[in-house]
Amino acid sequence: MSEAITGLQPALVWKYFAEISRIPRPSKHEKRISDYIMETAKKLGLEAKRDKFLNVVVKKPASAGREHVPMLCLQGHVDMVPEKNKEKVHDFLKDPIELVRSGNFLMANGTTLGADNGIAVATNLAIMEDRTLQHGPLELLFTVDEETGLTGANNLKPGFLESKTMMNLDSEEEGSVYVGCSGGRNTHGTWKLALENAPRGTVGLKVVVKGLKGGHSGLEIDKGRGNSIKIINRVLTALEAAGARLSHIEGGNKSNAIPREAEAVVFVPKKDVKKAGKIVAEWNATAKAELSSVEPDLQLLVEPVEVKKPKVLKKAQQAALYRTVAALPHGVLKMSADIPGLVETSTNVAIIRTEKGKIELITSQRSSVASEILEALQTMNAIFTLGGAKAVHTEGYPGWKPNLQSKILITAKEAYKRLYGREPHIKAIHAGLECGIIGEKYPGMDMISFGPTLEGVHSPDEKIHIDTVEKFYAFTLEILRSMN
Repeated sequence: MSEAITGLQPALVWKYFAEISRIPRPSKHEKRISDYIMETAKKLGLEAKRDKFLNVVVKKPASAGREHVPMLCLQGHVDMVPEKNKEKVHDFLKDPIELVRSGNFLMANGTTLGADNGIAVATNLAIMEDRTLQHGPLELLFTVDEETGLTGANNLKPGFLESKTMMNLDSEEEGSVYVGCSGGRNTHGTWKLALENAPRGTVGLKVVVKGLKGGHSGLEIDKGRGNSIKIINRVLTALEAAGARLSHIEGGNKSNAIPREAEAVVFVPKKDVKKAGKIVAEWNATAKAELSSVEPDLQLLVEPVEVKKPKVLKKAQQAALYRTVAALPHGVLKMSADIPGLVETSTNVAIIRTEKGKIELITSQRSSVASEILEALQTMNAIFTLGGAKAVHTEGYPGWKPNLQSKILITAKEAYKRLYGREPHIKAIHAGLECGIIGEKYPGMDMISFGPTLEGVHSPDEKIHIDTVEKFYAFTLEILRSMN
């Protein structure tokens, strides 16, 4: 058992959180965590079933005297975003997450923590084990691959669930209950590489952007954080004054995360190396001045690099790439006119990578209004096409329309007020929740979403506020006791 959770309450939730933190579970690699849940259910004498996609549902009979209560589903996803600091040595397919406690925060050592959505997994496992709880019949649903395609929820079949009411445990602000979410789609732009030999008399330089906070491309998109791809593109464009020719570019690695780091290899004439260094230094100062209050650790660096048989993009393609990245919007496109403070529509310039024969640039669009996603997709398509790239849109996922008359919402509001003397805040979220898909799969499903407070999800800065876990768990149990 990890020393980081010693003494924390509720003990059963933290016990399971530490156990699942030892099980590698990045998206699309959920077999081991799925096996663990099935084995735990068997050990506890509970009925469990699993589909071919590795989604698991465990049934727990009602406690004595509560058999008449309608069945309730508690749901969370088992996968986590595998992000780490560049210098951190960690294999997400083999290594356990190293838990670190600092005051009221639990985090990981140089990697994502996996509280998104490991806290729901641990909560469901704790409820499975605890025989003292008062509740009606329960279904504990564990879905897979939420982070990179919502594959688990998308492949739920009729009859897999019996419940008509569901609580999703994948929100990240204690004291708030969510009743709606955005839908989303991605737009990929691809250029077939047009290469030539690096000009004679040039030397290789590696330009690096690092130290940004990154974060969730929905929840943190309105925080004004730096985007490493947009920043490095400005630097590369400026380096053209030193005759720089682009050879290779990489930045970001998750479509649902604001990119934290980027690097590029350029070739410049030997006589202009100092000039190139001065340009990068000037841009380091400029970027720091622009983002000093939100990105205090931002760094732009340049260093020599050796490349065998160096190739560079042809000038026309280099110019087209730079202009495309410059033209692509990043951030909030529209705020909601109905819900104060809610981002309605946004876009994230997420990933750029140089692969065999191509450069690929991935963006993600989110909105709670379906027609606004279509408009954002049209914008992305137009920019990519004008830049000479082939644009492709993913299928995406639906939003979840709020129902303020929801029976489970009314029960939750009353339960929270009994516990804490006030009603919870009722909100919609600018992120994709599985509720949208599950509601589409099981029409009429009455749903809410809530959770403890997390920060920096999808980044190595991810942390969970320890004190909110106890409040979140007490709230969950009070709802279970209140169902009728």
